[in-house]
Amino acid sequence: MDIVISDSKQELGEKAAAHGAALLREAIRRQGKAAIVVATGASQFEMLAALVAAEGIDWACVTAFHLDEYIGLPMTHPASFRKYLKERFVDRLPAPPAAFHYIHGEGDARAECRRVGEILRRHPIDVAFIGIGENGHLAFNDPCADFQAEEPYLVVDLDEACRRQQLGEGWFRTLDDVPRQAISMSIPQIMKADSIVCTVPDARKAKAVRGAVEGPVTPDLPSSILQRHKRATLFLDRDSASLLGR
Repeated sequence: MDIVISDSKQELGEKAAAHGAALLREAIRRQGKAAIVVATGASQFEMLAALVAAEGIDWACVTAFHLDEYIGLPMTHPASFRKYLKERFVDRLPAPPAAFHYIHGEGDARAECRRVGEILRRHPIDVAFIGIGENGHLAFNDPCADFQAEEPYLVVDLDEACRRQQLGEGWFRTLDDVPRQAISMSIPQIMKADSIVCTVPDARKAKAVRGAVEGPVTPDLPSSILQRHKRATLFLDRDSASLLGR
């Protein structure tokens, strides 16, 4: 795992986007197409804004996938990740992508896992744009995460720390409003990405960052699995890196 530390959240987002854009351009040059996974949340605001503004990416050659989504939440809800990605990513691209495969959290969740999983199997991921949660989760894989999952997408239970993070970021009015389950890309599927761009600002993530970088690889801190990825780059600001010992 490589680590890049920036002086501000804005600089962090710009550096992460520049790195991801370079990886995308190279994948398109090499194979004529690319596939990406896109995360959501407050930590991704600056990175996504810089990514959609990056020059030289032929978005018509890019197929994109949705990392995770709440179960039972309509797209009209302010916390919907489909709404987030449409408004902050897809609608801001200079040209439409080849496809964007949203996760639909209404209806039969396990059938939806199978549907989007089958599509994903046909599009090996070149770049995964992800973050790390306050509890160390990757996507919505909370502790204790399944490192051996065989399916690309899973129905997962959200722990209280994860739900409190969503409340704290202002997506919901009360903790009871935060859904208790979600559809999430699995840990093994995330690790199949050729490159990972992990954007993690803010002091509230510092403890999780320290565990992910310096602690043992354990399902009790899902993001620690990134230590085993050959092309993962962790983009931090001074706050999120503040507890690192090296």
